[in-house]
Amino acid sequence: MTSKTTTTLFIRILILALLILWAALLVKPFLGVLAWAVILAVAIYPLHQKIVALVGEKRKKLASTILTIVAVALIAIPTYSLFSSVIDSTSKTIQQIKDDTLVIVPPTEKVKDWPMGDKIYKQWKNASEDLESYASNHKDFILDKGEGIISSFLGIMGTLVLLIVSLIIAVVFMHSADGQYKSVIKLSEKLVGKDGEDLVIMSRNTIRSVVKGILLVAIIQSLLSFIGFKLFGLPAAGLFSLLILFAAIVQLPVTLAIIPPIIVMYSVSDNGTANLIFTIYIIAVSLVDNFLKPVLLSKGLETPTVIIFLGAIGGVMLHGIIGLFVGTVVLALMYRLYVYWVNTSEDA
Repeated sequence: MTSKTTTTLFIRILILALLILWAALLVKPFLGVLAWAVILAVAIYPLHQKIVALVGEKRKKLASTILTIVAVALIAIPTYSLFSSVIDSTSKTIQQIKDDTLVIVPPTEKVKDWPMGDKIYKQWKNASEDLESYASNHKDFILDKGEGIISSFLGIMGTLVLLIVSLIIAVVFMHSADGQYKSVIKLSEKLVGKDGEDLVIMSRNTIRSVVKGILLVAIIQSLLSFIGFKLFGLPAAGLFSLLILFAAIVQLPVTLAIIPPIIVMYSVSDNGTANLIFTIYIIAVSLVDNFLKPVLLSKGLETPTVIIFLGAIGGVMLHGIIGLFVGTVVLALMYRLYVYWVNTSEDA
């Protein structure tokens, strides 16, 4: 190779690297949204095809529109219900503070049985006896935590918007799925050779398994929990539902996540029958995954729990709440690709 040829090749590689880097920087702010859109498109494409078959190929746009409206409603309505109670209670509390009419119900003796119960009982009792004095003495702490809660709430609402945007992008992807599928196979074959299509199929199946076997089950458990919390009048129903959602996604036993709401329920309610029914209901919800996973998965999930856990935690740290979903799927996919690569012969 001559010096001139080497220089030309170097310039080409440099320009290509700069273009790739530039493109990566442009896409970086939208990486989480685009990744979730691709995951959604792969996961719900079979449903999209069933709707197309129902309405006819000529009405494919109608099928996409129906799927978008239904999916957005399924996301927006429960989420609105989840946070409307928080917004209403916050607004009422602020108004009561302005009118100097806010009253805090004194704690019962049962609170002392909580972890750190004595400390919680003391602070709660002091606030209920003289709220004005308590707020004055803890002003800095209240303001600091209040700002954090507001910031977290705004972040969650922003995530909801991103989820809806991702869903709309996913439907656009599905509308031209055939061409995109062929394009991905060609790219995969250029990267790994003749096994490219097998790799794409394995990746598709992994995404659908994780979405159905973990994310969908977690959402169902969280939604059922929220319904029960609201019916029985549990305070902070939305926060406890999010706790259950998080536990279910990172594969922690959901039975552990239901312990705090059960403790709170017995602390704020003296109705023994209602408390017992609530306990039975929420325990049943925590165990529903044992029934749903075999139904939704024809085979067992081939991803270790630790991979799911690390993907969820890392996703939250990197992309916020949307990363809870994206990180789980991406790391599970990378694990399956690693297993495929390790078990592939050297010649292939």
